[in-house]
Parts: sequence; C-alpha cells; structure tokens
Amino acid sequence: MRIRALFPVLLLVAGAGLALAQGQAQPPCASPEYRQFDFWVGDWELSWPASETSGRKPGQGANRIERALGDCVIVEHFTGTPGMELRGMSVSTFNRRTGKWQQTWVDDSGGYLDFTGEFKDGQMILVREAVIQDRKFLQRMVWKNIQPDSLDWSWERSDDGGRTWKVLWPIHYRRSAPPAAEPKGHPQGQAASISPDLRFLGYASRYDTAQRLDPQACGK
Repeated sequence: MRIRALFPVLLLVAGAGLALAQGQAQPPCASPEYRQFDFWVGDWELSWPASETSGRKPGQGANRIERALGDCVIVEHFTGTPGMELRGMSVSTFNRRTGKWQQTWVDDSGGYLDFTGEFKDGQMILVREAVIQDRKFLQRMVWKNIQPDSLDWSWERSDDGGRTWKVLWPIHYRRSAPPAAEPKGHPQGQAASISPDLRFLGYASRYDTAQRLDPQACGK
C-alpha cells in the first residue's frame, strides 16, 4: 500500500528529472568540429602582391568574420571599395552528416561559388569543381600558417584532378588592432572607411570571367 501511495510521487520526480535533463541538452553545434573555423573570426587587414600572369596589382583590403546562429555558422562580410567595386559575403558551416565543411559565396556582381572541404594538418582547405568553356578543373582555397594574429590564404587551381596546384592569388591576413578608446565626453567619431582593393572570391570570380573572354590573358 505504501509503495502504491508513493508511485505518483516517483512519477513526478522522474518527470522533473527528465525535463531538467532535456533543458540541459547539449547545443546543436557544440561539438569540437564546429570550432575548427574559429581562427578566422575577427576583423582583418589583407594584403597581396602583384601578379604578372593576371595583371593584378598589389593591393590591400579588409574582411570581417563573425559567428552566427547559435555558433553554427561562420559569416564573412567583405567590402572592396574604393579599390574594387565589389561587396559580398559567405556563409560556412560544418555538415555533421558528411563530416565536411561547406561554404557558399555570393556578391553584388551576381557571383556564386560553393565549396566543400575540411580542416586537417593545421590547414583549412575548401575545394570546388569548375567548368569554363566546357573544360573542367578544380579550384580551392587554403588557410595556412595560422597564428593568433595572422594567417595566409591562397586561391589555387588544378588542371590535373588535384595532383598539382598553381597558386593564383596569395593573401596575407593581419588581425586589425582594436579601436582606441575615446576620452569621456568626446563626441563619437565616424566609422573608419574600409581599405581598398580586395575580395577573396570576388577577385577569383572576376579572374574566371576574364578567362572566359581571353584565356591567354590569364596565363592559359
């Protein structure tokens, strides 16, 4: 009889424990793989050398990378003005089903690029298959030499199925210094303009466009 009397209480306690356990469930993107791209998060100053092959001039740019949507997504914001009339963004996330990272890039020139890859041996490598003039080849982005305040990125191409790669556009990243604190009572200043001439995939997109029109001009 005593056990029967306690049975409703036991059910109540068990239900409360289950609700508590569900309330403390692990967030959907809490696994370590979702943090593999965190090295890219922040505000960066970018610089790259000239290229005789493509005619690219040395330049500088800026990029802001943020975590979003419960830390499930890495969002890139790029502005190339005044040196390059291009604005764009990318979103990246880890796909648990495939065990790969996926990134999509879009911009105000109508460009669209999609990549798949992984973080391995200290490098993030994202790859895509491209077709120009009925010719298939591979393109990839490589994040390497990763340090707390700097890293190197390169845009590369392979015409032999990935056996060899040609670096088309190397970029050096340097983390932007935090803005200096203004004295109390000092009026809020205007936001600093973003430096010129860049964009990861925006330039790559234009490179491919130039290649369609004149492959010889792009070294092919």
